Amino acid sequence: MQRIRLRYTKRGRLRFTSHRDFQRAFERALRRSEVPMAYSAGFTPHPKVSYANAAPTGTGSEAEYLEIQLAEARDPARLRELLDASLPAGLDVVDAVEAHTSSFAERLEASVWEVRLDGVEPADAERAVAAFLAAGTVEVERRTKSGMRTFDARGAVCRLEVAAAPADRPGDGPCAILRLVVRHATPAVRPDDVLSGLRATADLAPPVPAAVTRLAQGPLDEETGTVTDPLAPDRDAATAASSTTAGAAMAPGRPS
Repeated sequence: MQRIRLRYTKRGRLRFTSHRDFQRAFERALRRSEVPMAYSAGFTPHPKVSYANAAPTGTGSEAEYLEIQLAEARDPARLRELLDASLPAGLDVVDAVEAHTSSFAERLEASVWEVRLDGVEPADAERAVAAFLAAGTVEVERRTKSGMRTFDARGAVCRLEVAAAPADRPGDGPCAILRLVVRHATPAVRPDDVLSGLRATADLAPPVPAAVTRLAQGPLDEETGTVTDPLAPDRDAATAASSTTAGAAMAPGRPS
C-alpha cells in the first residue's frame, strides 16, 4: 500500500472546527475525490487515516499533519489538488509527499506558535516575557479529564519573544505579538498555559482572548530553538530513489 503524508491548515473561522468535525469533512473529501483508500479489517471497516498532534479547537494552524494509506498508487501532487478542492476554504491541503520513512509522529518534537494579544502594550509584554524566562519553574493549573492538574509551563518553552506587530493589522489600539517555541512534552504545554504563566509571574492579563496560530511543528534544533520541516526526510528519500532509478535506466547493458 502507498502511504501519503499531508500538511493542512485551519484558517479564519475554520479554526473553531473540532478534530471530530475535521475528520468527518476529510472523509467526505476522500469520497468526493475518489481516492482509492485502504480500509481496516473487521465488521466496520474505516479508511486508514492517521492524525498527528492536532491543534486545540479554536486555534488556527498552518501546520497540521495526517497520513493516509492507499490501495492504489497516486501522484501526491495531484492528490493534494483534488483533496484541497473538496474541502471548505480554510481547511486547505498545502503539501503532500509519499512516505518513504517510518516514525513520522516522533519527528513532531516541538511547535512554533504566534499569540496575538490585542489591548496589550508591547513594552508590558516584554517585561512579562523577561519575568517568565527568568523563572526556574512556572506552575499553572489546567482542568483535564481526570480533574485539575498542576504542571510546569516553563520547562517546555524553548524560546519566547515579543515580535513586531504587522503593519496591516485591524484595529487602532495596542497589540503585542508573542512568538514561542514549545517542546512537545507530557503533559502537553499549550499556548494558553504559557499565558497563564505570564499572568502568574508578571500579572499580564489581556483584556480580550488571545488569537493563537500554530506556524510550524516538526524536529527541534536544540541549539538554535528552531523547528524544521518534518516532511523533509521523505522528500529527500523520494529524490534519492528517483536518482537511483534514473541512473539504473541510463546504465549501459551488460555485454553478452
